[in-house]
Amino acid sequence: MGNFLNSNESLEFVKDAFGKYYMENNIQLPDRFGRREFAFVLFGARGMIRHLGFEKKNQFIDFLREKIPGDIYYSSAYYQTPDAPTMQEKNWMGAELIFDLDSDHLPNAEKLDYSQQLEMVKKEFYKLVDDFLLNDFGFDERYIELYFSGGRGYHCHVKDPKILNIDSGERREIIDYITGRDLKDSLVFHEQVTNTRSYGYRNFPSGKTLKMPKPDEPGWRGRVSRGIIEIVNEIKKSNNPIEKLKEYGVKENDAEKLLDDLSEERIKRIREGRLDQSKTIRKFFLNSALRKTAVSMSAGETDEPVTCDVKRLIRLPASLHRKTGFKVEKILLESLMEFDPLKDAVVLPDDPVKIELDQPFNITIKDEDFKLNPEIQEVPTYLAVFLIGRKKAKIIE
Repeated sequence: MGNFLNSNESLEFVKDAFGKYYMENNIQLPDRFGRREFAFVLFGARGMIRHLGFEKKNQFIDFLREKIPGDIYYSSAYYQTPDAPTMQEKNWMGAELIFDLDSDHLPNAEKLDYSQQLEMVKKEFYKLVDDFLLNDFGFDERYIELYFSGGRGYHCHVKDPKILNIDSGERREIIDYITGRDLKDSLVFHEQVTNTRSYGYRNFPSGKTLKMPKPDEPGWRGRVSRGIIEIVNEIKKSNNPIEKLKEYGVKENDAEKLLDDLSEERIKRIREGRLDQSKTIRKFFLNSALRKTAVSMSAGETDEPVTCDVKRLIRLPASLHRKTGFKVEKILLESLMEFDPLKDAVVLPDDPVKIELDQPFNITIKDEDFKLNPEIQEVPTYLAVFLIGRKKAKIIE
């Protein structure tokens, strides 16, 4: 966080840039917008203006261009009376299923710069959509809408009619599945007798192994198996396997013991689908494969309250984010991995403006590398808005 508080001049500059954007661009409203609640955060104001509804698009556009808000939200829910002053009076009619992945949900995100965080959360988002929503849950792609949030992450809206009326508890079950919560090894692996010993007329098992699922099995069974094989290959190829294990959260002493247990013969058996009964190996591989293949959603997991909340407010597509100036940009699934928010969501002009920076700052935006020193200098409008939003700079008249 920078040291500059946003001055009136800086706020007016950003508001003016937003006003020009909203005057020159046609903002598309969501489907059934007359059944949605709208909310706004205004520049220089505290709190949120909410419980607003618009019957006609021109009413919304007039409000937008008059107030020029810093942030615009709308409800994922549909209501009979969206502008009623209390939630009970609105009369809930159903809600989209919303997933909100932010970079601050990722482990060790604080060690990465902004662009690295965005790239990391995009990979998690793709995993959520492709592995879980499309494959495991089987949602039709036509009911899924993807957006860059304009800030630190991505939003997914699932609009399948079958899920509009499910309650918070049922939405929680979806999250529990995606995050692998309470997944037990007994649900993934099964014991297989490898040797028997005879006592009298009866045979008793004298050796057992844990049989892994086939990697191509559907759902969590195949996912965990693929994750285990990937982890084994990573450890085997690593020049420093102790450090590689520490990346998975294993303490150094435990890492050394694990490597001792992880003999060449055991690695061969794991690749063949047999996981030894070693408790150390068994616990490590299940937990690590779970972390590797699950989706990181709140405080290290999707933003769970967002998904479970049937009355949630979410950022309006094509609106601007007050803290970055970036657009809430819609993304096609086939374009997701190529999407670059520091280029594709930058919509403000490049007119030069004079700012004062409080500390060195480096970033690449619109394919241009900026290496800024703490001094008065000229930068493009889009970068000035970004730096002011992050309280790292102020406008110089």
